[in-house]
Amino acid sequence: MYSCFADVERLCAERGIEPVQLFVENEMRLTGRTEREVYDRMDARLTIMEDAANRALSGPLGSVGGLIDGLAQAQWRYAQGARTLCGAFLNRVMARALSCSEVNASMGRICAAPTAGSCGILPAVLLTMQEQYALPRRSVLDALLTASGFGAVVMKNATVAGAEGGCQAECGVAGAMAAAAAVQLRGGSLAQMLSAFSLVLVNCMGLVCDPVAGLVQVPCAQRNASQAVGALLAADMALSGQLFPIPADQVVEAMARVGRQLPIELKETAQGGIAATRRGREIAREILHRERA
Repeated sequence: MYSCFADVERLCAERGIEPVQLFVENEMRLTGRTEREVYDRMDARLTIMEDAANRALSGPLGSVGGLIDGLAQAQWRYAQGARTLCGAFLNRVMARALSCSEVNASMGRICAAPTAGSCGILPAVLLTMQEQYALPRRSVLDALLTASGFGAVVMKNATVAGAEGGCQAECGVAGAMAAAAAVQLRGGSLAQMLSAFSLVLVNCMGLVCDPVAGLVQVPCAQRNASQAVGALLAADMALSGQLFPIPADQVVEAMARVGRQLPIELKETAQGGIAATRRGREIAREILHRERA
């Protein structure tokens, strides 16, 4: 039905429909499911996201290495105070993104969106917006479907794997998906969704994948929090009328090209970046020693 964002724009314009309708129809065609079945399955995924986004807010979950245990609870408590720099809303977004990362690191159930390492970004944005603006569940499901449609286009033309394209392909794409969904939730146009999507990707172009000790914890969790906030910043820029001059398809192409140019040390091998610092290597040895003991 479509293979790129230009196709999505053309089909929506020709038929006078919103992108979510196009994405739902495409899912129905690919899977043979009814519209009700598509929404039911998406509702089940949203339920998983809700649990992961909130589970670690009340206390640490316990993970191998313990590098991020308790971060979500600390951020959530901080969000309740009156001295935050970014306000309660953005701090709640960060806390929920961190919670999903803690659930993932403790072998809990998460929804890869689009990957396990980036699982906190989309839930944090959607669920905190739902809370902030008292949005009906159907609107959140529509936004989740739109985010999925944007991610599917990336999968057709690039990658969402850190091992192939660096963290720009994981947390970057997740943030871009979340930005498009956030624009939809605020009543923005397809052009604004595409601009928000592109703004996230260009702002993290070349972001490396460098997990300390090879664990999806540091700096993965912190990037879930920062990219969730970045998604909202990009959505606001797009909603203000800033239309990014480079077409989204070309931005995805650029991201894929940059990913191919990254050396293997910077693509999830824990051989470069933060993982290769002196302290990063010490942490890896300490965790290995504890696991062997």
